[in-house]
Amino acid sequence: MPIGLTNAARLPAIFISHGAPTLAIESSATTHALARIGHNLPKPKAIVIMSAHWLSAKLEVSSNPKPKTWHDFSGFDSELYQLQYRVSGQPALAESLAQQLSARGIRCSINPVRVCDHGVWAPLRHVYPDADIPIVQIALPQHYDSVACYQLGAQLAKLREQQILIIGSGNITHNLQALRWQAESIDKAAKDFKLWLLQQLKSDIPAALDWQQYPNYQHIHPSDEHLLPLFFALGAGQRVSVIHESMAHHSLGMDIYRFD
Repeated sequence: MPIGLTNAARLPAIFISHGAPTLAIESSATTHALARIGHNLPKPKAIVIMSAHWLSAKLEVSSNPKPKTWHDFSGFDSELYQLQYRVSGQPALAESLAQQLSARGIRCSINPVRVCDHGVWAPLRHVYPDADIPIVQIALPQHYDSVACYQLGAQLAKLREQQILIIGSGNITHNLQALRWQAESIDKAAKDFKLWLLQQLKSDIPAALDWQQYPNYQHIHPSDEHLLPLFFALGAGQRVSVIHESMAHHSLGMDIYRFD
């Protein structure tokens, strides 16, 4: 069955493992899975996305009407730095979300100058290559944990009924010290962790939120910012299904999950 909708009035929430910045120019099983999302889902009116690469002191919502493509990395081939993802923002939606969250007692502010980091444009370049879906980016506050991200996703879940696609962009495993560039080998510890976490997502959401119970989790996520967008998507959807599963560069889990 394609990843289309059983209820045409409601889009899912999606978690994307965006991997290395080179994802933007790759042709792989992961990028093909991303392209299928764009082909199979009804066209959203907008995207609300949390990226692991916008860490902030407080909760912010981007209202930039024309966010520039930020090449927030170094050491890669020049081809990557030439890429532009000329997407529009949607200030009215951003301001509405900030007002709604503030009215519910969630301190939130507008950021009118935020640019698109590669956690946004590298995967979206495959999902919507025409850059024709406006985006609103949500910051990841540095003091947020899995429960706070889950609760924020739940606050925004009704956007799905308005044909707005909610995305969390990070990585299901992310230990760059264990990375082996272009290696075909698989880090067993990383794969074991993501299989365990997927089982919790399917059967025991409180256990998934308590992911740091996992033995030696620091070897999989030395810091938590790449996993937390998963819980943002989970809060908006609850029921998980796997769109794609793979490993890249030995230790990077490239899984993509759908939440309904």
